[in-house]
Amino acid sequence: MTRPGEFTILARDGQARRASLVTAHGVVQTPAFMPVGTVGSVKSVCPRDLKEAGTQILLGNTYHLYLRPGDELVARRGGLHEFMGWDGPILTDSGGFQVFSLQDIRRISEEGVEFRSHIDGSKHFFSSEKVVSIQRNLGSDIMMVLDECVAFGADREYTARSLELTTRWARRCREAYPKGSGDQLLFGITQGGFHLDLRERSLAQLAEIPFDGFAIGGLSVGESTAEMYSILRHIAPMLPADKPRYLMGVGTPMDILTGIEAGVDMFDCVLPTRNARNGTLFTSLGKVNIKRAEYREDDGPLDPACRCYACTHFSRAYLRHLYVSRELLSYRLNTIHNLTFFLDLAAQAREAVEQGRLAELKARYEAVYGPAEEPA
Repeated sequence: MTRPGEFTILARDGQARRASLVTAHGVVQTPAFMPVGTVGSVKSVCPRDLKEAGTQILLGNTYHLYLRPGDELVARRGGLHEFMGWDGPILTDSGGFQVFSLQDIRRISEEGVEFRSHIDGSKHFFSSEKVVSIQRNLGSDIMMVLDECVAFGADREYTARSLELTTRWARRCREAYPKGSGDQLLFGITQGGFHLDLRERSLAQLAEIPFDGFAIGGLSVGESTAEMYSILRHIAPMLPADKPRYLMGVGTPMDILTGIEAGVDMFDCVLPTRNARNGTLFTSLGKVNIKRAEYREDDGPLDPACRCYACTHFSRAYLRHLYVSRELLSYRLNTIHNLTFFLDLAAQAREAVEQGRLAELKARYEAVYGPAEEPA
């Protein structure tokens, strides 16, 4: 009988893995892309849209849900699954990245982080124990530890102190929710900035704590693609091989394929949904800026290779009309399409790893989206 946390590697292609992860709300087939539903909603689409697009698991955010509507309110409604009408797995980020982005209105200490709400300026405090408590109330399938995401360009001394603090916070999160005490899983987050030895130090410390999975944090914070890939390719294969590996907040098509190639199993990014609302759409033929005049009388589908509702029912001309008219339907159709593209990319990667053809798949996307940038 399977139980939450069971992780089974089904196939390998180099360092890439095709696996399955059991959660309390279903099995996640990896590699997997997770649409971002920050406040319990993926902007402009409903759970049925997400299911039809092929979504297996969603991401919610502890920081935002704590502030509004409040984790205790969500708990009284049966948890986040019941509240938002989603019956599949949910991963909640701890809020560390959001607090990092509030640099001018937060203060970090050994105990945790004090910050002011971006909504009304009210003071709040996140400790390791608090973020676990919030995520327990939300009832997510995968919880993340509290961590400090160090800004790009931070000096080595600060980065070293920060990773030690992140390790201590991580240990306290595990102590607040001991392994085996419930069906929710808890992932650790490696930090260390852009110093390879500090990345290794962070991983060595976290690997001593019995987490259910391990994430790579602190990337896509302003560095070049080459710098990001250098860290990714170095540290991803070193994460515990018998646990799921999660690359946080990174997600162009080539980023995802490069991560899969390095052994990463799970990805999330706001890119497909944010770009959809800005009229930038990902297709098998490359990016399409739907507001361009060239599509004004284009009766063809957005992407002839795509199975989504937008591509099978509407023309580029109509999608352009909706966007330039600022019709709400534009955001929904564009988001359905971009999410379908990213979810299908992950599905193609699963099949490619099974068949030993990941390099071929990556080359196909490189021909359209350009090669993954190599370190200088």
